[in-house]
Amino acid sequence: MVTVTDKAKSKIEDLVRTSGLDSSYFLRVSVQGGGCSGLSYNLDFDNEEKKGDQFFEDKGIRMALDMKSFLYLAGTELDFTDGLNGKGFNFHNPNASRTCGCGESFSV
Repeated sequence: MVTVTDKAKSKIEDLVRTSGLDSSYFLRVSVQGGGCSGLSYNLDFDNEEKKGDQFFEDKGIRMALDMKSFLYLAGTELDFTDGLNGKGFNFHNPNASRTCGCGESFSV
């Protein structure tokens, strides 16, 4: 399961509102090959379920993960920061053995 912090929840709800998305949309969280450490995180809104999707909900945020991504992201916390050291979503992934300096890619 992927969890979200209160700051991430607030930012996701703001993005849904400003994008004009209705309640049929959910957050798709996935892992793709690439980045300096080998795997990179991907976030997007979607309203179409795909075969093999695993659905989770935390703090009212509905998320879908494909099975491969679920294996890499089990136990991960999604956070959002807007401080001086960077702005954006951050993944706190207990499965990552190495992450890049920017925090957008990892390896296991």
